[in-house]
Amino acid sequence: MMDVKILLVFGLLKLQSASCGDKQPNIVFILADDLGYYDIGYHGSRVQTPVLDKLADQGIKLENYYVQPICTPTRSQLMSGRYQIHTGMQHLVIRPSQPLCLPRDEVTIAEKLKEAGYATHIVGKWHLGHYAEFCLPTKRGFDTFFGFYNCAVDYYTYDKYNYYRYPNGTNLQMRGKDLWRNDSEFVAPQYVGEHKTRLFASEAQRVIHNHDDEVPLFLYLAFGAVHVPLQAPLKYEQMYRDIENEERRLVLALATMMDEAVGNVTSTLKETGLWDNTILIFSSDNGGATSFGGSNWPLRGGKKAYYEGGIKVAGFVSGPLLPPNLLGSTNRELIHVSDWFPTLIHLARGNLNGTKPLDGYNQWSTIWHQSPSPRKEILINIDPMTECIKCTKNSHWRNDKFDVHLNAGLIVGSWKLLTGRQNHAFWSTPAEIQGPARINSNTRGKLVSLYDIKSDPTEQTDLAECMPGIVHRMLEKLAKYNNSAVPVYFPDSQEEADPARRGGAWGPWA
Repeated sequence: MMDVKILLVFGLLKLQSASCGDKQPNIVFILADDLGYYDIGYHGSRVQTPVLDKLADQGIKLENYYVQPICTPTRSQLMSGRYQIHTGMQHLVIRPSQPLCLPRDEVTIAEKLKEAGYATHIVGKWHLGHYAEFCLPTKRGFDTFFGFYNCAVDYYTYDKYNYYRYPNGTNLQMRGKDLWRNDSEFVAPQYVGEHKTRLFASEAQRVIHNHDDEVPLFLYLAFGAVHVPLQAPLKYEQMYRDIENEERRLVLALATMMDEAVGNVTSTLKETGLWDNTILIFSSDNGGATSFGGSNWPLRGGKKAYYEGGIKVAGFVSGPLLPPNLLGSTNRELIHVSDWFPTLIHLARGNLNGTKPLDGYNQWSTIWHQSPSPRKEILINIDPMTECIKCTKNSHWRNDKFDVHLNAGLIVGSWKLLTGRQNHAFWSTPAEIQGPARINSNTRGKLVSLYDIKSDPTEQTDLAECMPGIVHRMLEKLAKYNNSAVPVYFPDSQEEADPARRGGAWGPWA
């Protein structure tokens, strides 16, 4: 018993020194792309992710953890700590040919960590805009960048396609390569043929090897896996040869390949001695794309949806600085991707001076000391550019303060309210599980739905008609959020973005 007490005290002292002692901890944040809730081994899937499973088992699993339903919004909230209604990014994702990026006056987590003395590096996917030089990662707080600006970039050729529609209705197909070092060196041609998952792991290892261990490290490793186009070496695909559905095979293959890449990165952290002072966070950016082989089973919906399958993802914290009594534990407190901003700045002993009002909460005590979460609600989004005019079911719902035709979602405690047109309102069964591929619901066309996601995490029972008082109170909360929103900024694409004008490379054109 005495030995256990000594270990517990020693673990807590190690953790306390990470936030209050002489040496700031290294922070490694790994973000997967479109990795479904069910597409990681410890959630019961047959996918082989032994490295991630072990890191989670030796860390703290976050099982009430939410992100946004698509790429750009999650990344913007990670970088800024602010809801997309407060940055003008409420609608969809940034397209390659749009003059759009994370607003210039938003302070990023990289800027605050750099201010706190950290070396800051990003490897992988940016997807927060590139039309002007001030949008680029090295202009937003990162010392170095190696990766791509857009989404859905080819794993081997680094090609990215986009269409520009002329006023007469004809299309211009834009095609360019997208791989950069430090926003100034276009390097795609020299890496053609090398799978980007391996490439990004190798680059992360290079950053680690070259790092001065007297300086704290922030490494943001944003993989492109398992996003389309689904391309994986045959070696990994054959591990799932019994699955007939090709897209499902490839998603699992990419997940396993990414898992191996994470193993290479963590091995390098250990070889260099950096691991002993490292906190590692793993997250997906949104739910799996079920139309392209991803799975969020048994949750409802998927990527683009405000249902749980679109926003509830695998996430965990790991590393040797965690107290031994929490290793292998599960945290079920409410945590959102925007919370990483204040949490990591606290961990780094930085400050929040100069930031705009944050929507994220400092979850240090919640994660590391098992305290109740300071977060009681999550605004999923309010998108005024997406209205459901044809929604007619339960059309008696009216609220003078909030237009229920708008696409919106809100979680308060265990209650979840959805309004307007909701994407992906069905359940998708992964190909390796017997049963119908798609289970439909009767909520299509409804203006308002209410779920108790604690007792009904798969959102099978709509309680809106039974709980009108709760619906109205939540609509009033949505109205309050909406009153604080800035206008959506979603400009038209520009022909000037065509990579053909710049030697075949996607990059700044403004």
